[in-house]
Amino acid sequence: MNSQAPKSDAVEDKLVAARTWLIIDKPFLGALVLRLPLVEADPKWCHTTATDARSFYYNRRYIEALSFEQTKFILAHEALHCALSHFARREHRDKRRWDLACDFAINPLLVADGLRPAPDALMLDAYKDMTAEEIYPCIQENTDEKPMDQHLYDQDDRPHGPGEQGGGQGGEGPSQDDDGGGSQGEMDPQANGAPQPPPLSAPERESLHKQWQQRLASAAQQAIQAGKLGGSMARIVDHLLQPQLPWRMLLAHYMTRASRDDYSFVHPSRREGTAILPGMRSQHTDLIVVLDTSGSISDEEMREFVSEVNAIKGQVGARITLHACDDKLAQDGPWTFEPWEEIALPKQWHGGGGTRFTPVFEWAGNQERPPQLLLYFTDARGEFPKREPSYPVLWLVKGKEKVPWGQRIQLN
Repeated sequence: MNSQAPKSDAVEDKLVAARTWLIIDKPFLGALVLRLPLVEADPKWCHTTATDARSFYYNRRYIEALSFEQTKFILAHEALHCALSHFARREHRDKRRWDLACDFAINPLLVADGLRPAPDALMLDAYKDMTAEEIYPCIQENTDEKPMDQHLYDQDDRPHGPGEQGGGQGGEGPSQDDDGGGSQGEMDPQANGAPQPPPLSAPERESLHKQWQQRLASAAQQAIQAGKLGGSMARIVDHLLQPQLPWRMLLAHYMTRASRDDYSFVHPSRREGTAILPGMRSQHTDLIVVLDTSGSISDEEMREFVSEVNAIKGQVGARITLHACDDKLAQDGPWTFEPWEEIALPKQWHGGGGTRFTPVFEWAGNQERPPQLLLYFTDARGEFPKREPSYPVLWLVKGKEKVPWGQRIQLN
């Protein structure tokens, strides 16, 4: 009697082939996709695809209707939701608007990496190179837009935080081990019509967040070694893996350090005798604060930044020289404020052009004496001077761009 080979499943074959292509041609995305088991879901609840940071769930008919190129996109889309820890970053935000912001953040990255978007993939040029946190405030509360997939991490609007009571599996962490046990990406043999999974409990979310951070770093390293990590993807990975410290705390630290009192060994007058004894020298600290007015920084963000500088400068006795620059210095600047004076922004900026940082440092180099600290508030997209100045420079950066020298502080 002749035994027959099992019948091939066209949908399964398409998903496996798309995943294999990503592993070979897009090793960063492929390594992430490989971490998600492929699970066929009950079409009653899964209309397209979904993820809960544990698995990739799909509707059979939806995958059948996708082209091979679109199938690669949707696999990478769900994997990036997990790798970027969107399930752990919502915090107090409304779930529906957060889900939209996450899709708007991911899809341009995939298109920039050469993938063809699936139907109804949310994309807007204005959100390019923005994080989900940056996009979220731009989304209207009453919008009728919908994500193309389902995000199953939490199914209500309760915020994430310590002591939350979440759904899940008895509060236990996920069953996968740290290097992805159970996540070799094989088809679940009992995947037919899988029920909707429960939302993540708080311990599960924390455990998965750590696992996906490790996977993100490992996948990025593999792709870098293969020379196949695109610029946009590299910037978002660098942004997420760098230590996140409160920028206000760091700003206060640097301003305080620049302005601390010191000892002076000046020669005493004859009336005071001939002994040279150390005495405390306390004087105003000269700080330069520069605002990037090229159009990428909003007025509200400038006011928030200046308000923070105001709060700190009185405590440390700092004299602030405020200047502004896009591709050239503001014509009506600079403006000087003593420690007891509140910094006030001009009513109108004459900016909005390109971005060059060179004019600021040329101007600072022509001053009578160099500043003790220069603070530059910018998105760091522009022409930098080739040489680092002798005085310390603190870049407060909105976005993911790097700086060639100086100390960089992440604002968002």
